[in-house]
Order: sequence, then structure tokens, then C-alpha cells
Amino acid sequence: MTAFSILDLCPIVEGGDASQALTQTRQMAETAEQAGFTRFWLAEHHGMAGIASAATALVIAEAGHATSTIRIGSGGIMLPNHSPLVIAEQFGTLEALFPGRVDLGLGRAPGTDVATARALRRNLEAGANSFPDDIVELQHLLGEPGGHPLTAVPGAGSNVPIWILGSSLYSAHLAAALGLPYAFASHFAPDLLGEALAIYRDRFTPSAQLEAPYVMAAVMGVMADTDDEAAFLYTTLQQTFVNMRRNARGKMPRPVESMDGVWSEMEKIAVEHTLCYAVVGGPDTATARMRDFIAETGADEIIISMPIHAIGARLKSVQLFGRMRESL
Repeated sequence: MTAFSILDLCPIVEGGDASQALTQTRQMAETAEQAGFTRFWLAEHHGMAGIASAATALVIAEAGHATSTIRIGSGGIMLPNHSPLVIAEQFGTLEALFPGRVDLGLGRAPGTDVATARALRRNLEAGANSFPDDIVELQHLLGEPGGHPLTAVPGAGSNVPIWILGSSLYSAHLAAALGLPYAFASHFAPDLLGEALAIYRDRFTPSAQLEAPYVMAAVMGVMADTDDEAAFLYTTLQQTFVNMRRNARGKMPRPVESMDGVWSEMEKIAVEHTLCYAVVGGPDTATARMRDFIAETGADEIIISMPIHAIGARLKSVQLFGRMRESL
């Protein structure tokens, strides 16, 4: 049975605030655990009015306190924004709080605009260019003490599992060379999915962490009782991507009855291509879509992002995806 996990952005919705978003992320984590999901991951973004997970490790801790068995972690930490020592200490602390439940997913993009990225880590170019070396340094800092001139406390000896996240062929080559599990961001970057997975699997080198390649593929997911209701809820995501193309990012918008008049024809084509792997619909339609995606990718695990405005509908979608997994 293919594992299902959740990628949560701790969304700040129109009419809401960060405090509400953090409360709703706790609810999402609780519901995901009850529904049988494997992991609950949060993503690092900065300077975005619609995302409250900037202090990612703190929000992961909130998800951990709200649950007892589901794995928690990052999808991902944008490593160029930080020194490896700081991340080792943060995730070593999380592992001490929630033993055996923590994952460290790492990305190379800054997760924000250039000015904010420079404010986070002054030498931005060095951070991006040193990504492979920083990962190796993290492995040493999280591994057994004595293999590195620095000691992360907490962190040393925690052996928190590291994942490589990406949307490019570079990330596929890197994950394969380091022998780490690989998560591909096909939920917003579909074009290189097949080629990246082939490279990763073909060139994978076993490591102390992982003996064989392990693939996680991401989709946007909106499930409801009917196709029409799901399509209505999905307009929140469609509007979000239109706004991103217009550089008019804000809080997560309310759904609309129709996207006609909201997007231009060119915007529609671009957004539909970007979101071509989205799993949207009632149980029958969504299950068929998911089966096709799993067959196409051969993914060991699917991670689902559910950008739904109303928390009640979002929690219902989590429950429906949980039932879907049992039927696949």
C-alpha cells in the first residue's frame, strides 16, 4: 500500500490571522494522524502574507505536541537560509522532544524573495553554492559525536533522517549520489518529474541511511463529497497561482463559483499546466486520478498539499484522502 503524507503550509486565509492558522495546523496534524497518514510536514517560507510557517521548527513542534505517532518534519527547510549548525540544533531538539518521529527535508531554494533571503543569510550565493557541502556537514552534526570539530547540542547522535527535496535534475543527481530519500515537488513543478525520478533511481548509491531508492511525489489535493464541491473548493488554489503570476500574493483567497473573469486565457493555460497533477474531485474521481499518478511515478509515498480555505472542508479532505488510501 502506498504511504500517504501531508504537506501543510500553515495557511493564513482571507478573514483569518496567523494565530488562527497555527491553531488550524494543529487540527490538521491531529486529523492526519487519526486518518492514518505517515508524515505531517511543514514548509519554510518567509515574507508571505498567506503563510505562517516561517519559524518552521517551532510550528513542527506544535504539530508534534498535538500528536503522538505520526512522523513530523520539514518539507522543507531551505538550507541556504541557515547555517548547518543551527538546523542541527533545531532538529536535534525536535528529536529530543519527539523521539523517533522527526524528518529533516532540505531544499536549495530560498523560499522567499531575494531581499528577504539576504536578510536571513547574508551571503546568499555562498549558501546556494555550498548546498551539497552543507548537507554533508549536517550529516556529521546529526551523527555520532567526534566526527566533526563542532558539536550540536542537542543534535549529535540524534541521526535525524535527511531527505532531499527538489524540482530539478540537480536535486535528483544529488539525492542519488548521497543515497538519501528523494521528494519531488510535482505539485507545482511537473515538467521534469519523470526524468528526475529516472535519474535518481538509476544512479542511486546506497548509504548508511538508505539501502535502496525511495521516492516521494507531491500533489495538490482537494477532495469533497462531490466533484462539483471539490471543483468549487479548488478555485482557492487556482486563484492563488494566478495571484502569484501577477506578483500579487496575499492571504489564501475564498473560493469562487467560477474562475471565468478571474483569469485570462493565458493564465488559465499556465495554471492548469502547473497544477496538472492535482487530485481534485469526489471519492471516485479523485481515486482514479490518484491511481493514475501512482502508476505513472511508481512513487513509494505520496505527499498531499490541501490548499482549502475553510478549515472544516480542509479536515474533511484529509479524512477522505485517508479513506482513499485504504481503498487503493
